[in-house]
Amino acid sequence: MTKTVLVTGGAGYVGSHSCKAFAEAGWSIVVYDNLSRGWRDFVQFGELFEGDLLDADRLDEAFEKFKPEAVVHFAAFAYVGESVDQPGLYYENNTLGTVRLLEAMAKAGTDKIIFSSTCATYGVPTEMPITENMRQAPINPYGMSKLFVEKVLDDYEVAHGIRSVKLRYFNAAGASPDGEIGERHEPETHLIPLCIEGVLNDTFKLTIFGDDFETRDGTCIRDYIHVMDLADAHMKALDYLGGGGASDVFNLGTGTGTSVLEIVHAVERVTGKPVPREIGPRRPGDPPALIASAEKAARVLGWKPVQSDVDSVIATAYQWHLKELARKAAL
Repeated sequence: MTKTVLVTGGAGYVGSHSCKAFAEAGWSIVVYDNLSRGWRDFVQFGELFEGDLLDADRLDEAFEKFKPEAVVHFAAFAYVGESVDQPGLYYENNTLGTVRLLEAMAKAGTDKIIFSSTCATYGVPTEMPITENMRQAPINPYGMSKLFVEKVLDDYEVAHGIRSVKLRYFNAAGASPDGEIGERHEPETHLIPLCIEGVLNDTFKLTIFGDDFETRDGTCIRDYIHVMDLADAHMKALDYLGGGGASDVFNLGTGTGTSVLEIVHAVERVTGKPVPREIGPRRPGDPPALIASAEKAARVLGWKPVQSDVDSVIATAYQWHLKELARKAAL
C-alpha cells in the first residue's frame, strides 16, 4: 500500500522540491499550505489541501481525511528582517503554528515528523565548521522561533511519542535541473537570484552588504546547498524514521564556504554576463562566515550532496530564471 506524507508548506521553495523527491520515491503526497507565500503552480506532485497552521479544525480534517504516515514540516515565515520588525508574526506562525500541527498529529496518532530548521539557530558561531552540538544562540526572532520549535518537538516526543528529525539548513540554492520548479520569492532576498536579476535586468544593481569582514576577500562566506540535495536529505530522513530511527538533528550543508564575491564571479562565469554591483553597509548581525559540518548526516543518514558545486547550482538557477522571465512576459 502506498504511504502518505503530509507536507506543510509544500507549495514553497524547498517544500516543492522535496515533494518532487518524495513522489519519485513512491510516496503519496498531500500538500498542506495556505498559499500566503507558496505557489499553486508549484503543487505538481500531489494533492493540495488548502489550510492554515493556526486552524486546528482544518488540520484535524486533513489528518482524518488522509491519515498520513508522517509529516514533513516546511511551513514557516523566513525573512530575518521581517522577524525583527514583526516578531509576533514569527512566534505565532512558526512556533504556535507548529504546536497546533503537533496537537493534530497527537490526536490522529501520526508519530513521525521531519522539521525544516535552520542554521540561524546557532546565531554567531565561535568556531567553524559548525557541528550539531554547538551552542544555539539565535540573534533574531526568526532563528529563535525555529529553536523554540526544536524544544517543543522534544517535549511532544516525551508526551506523545512523536519522533522527529530536525534538519538545520544552510543556504538553499538552485532549482530542479529539469526546470519544473525553482526559486520564487516575493520579495527576493537571496544572493544567487539577485545576482541573476542583475544579469537579466538592466535597471537592477546588486548591493553587497559589507566588504570589510575578516574573510579572504572581505565579503561574507556562506555554505550553499543545492535544493535537490536538500530534498534528498528529507527523503533519507523519512526513511530513517520509517526504519525506527531515534529522534535526532542534522546540519545540511556542503562543508565548503563561498564568499559573496565568489558567487558574483561564478554567476558572471556561468552566464557570460556582468553583474552590476555596489558595496553597501554591513547588515546588523551578519556573521562573517557560516559553514556546516555535514559529517553526521553522512554517517547516520547516508546523505551527501552531489549537485552542490557552485557552477551547477547557478546553472540550474539561471535556467529557471530565464523560464520565469518568459512566464512573466506572457502574462
